[in-house]
Amino acid sequence: QVQLVESGGGLVQAGGSLRLLCAASGLRLSNYLMGWFRQAPGKEREFVSGIDWSGRSTDYEDSVKGRFTISRDNAKNTVYLQMNSLKPEDTAVYYCAADGSVVLTRRGSLYDYWGQGTQVTVSS
Repeated sequence: QVQLVESGGGLVQAGGSLRLLCAASGLRLSNYLMGWFRQAPGKEREFVSGIDWSGRSTDYEDSVKGRFTISRDNAKNTVYLQMNSLKPEDTAVYYCAADGSVVLTRRGSLYDYWGQGTQVTVSS
């Protein structure tokens, strides 16, 4: 059974940092492109960041560029999202997702597996 489990969310003041983790089981993460998405209350889910199998190619939504860093450790079957300089507008439930295709994409509908999400709340 495939599982993606996010952790590391919490409450932080604006300007602070959090590191999200996505631990995978039931699949070999090195075979998957990985993405982070988020959904704020009353808003649609949006792409945050993605990374290819090797970790050499990454993609970021404009509002998080320069503040967030995605990385992966295939040996640990884990993907990370380091979030710095957090803003209140970053408040959302953050989800990791695995995509078995060959092209890094921002389209959530193309991802095969999803985690249950972790809440990130940034206070002003």
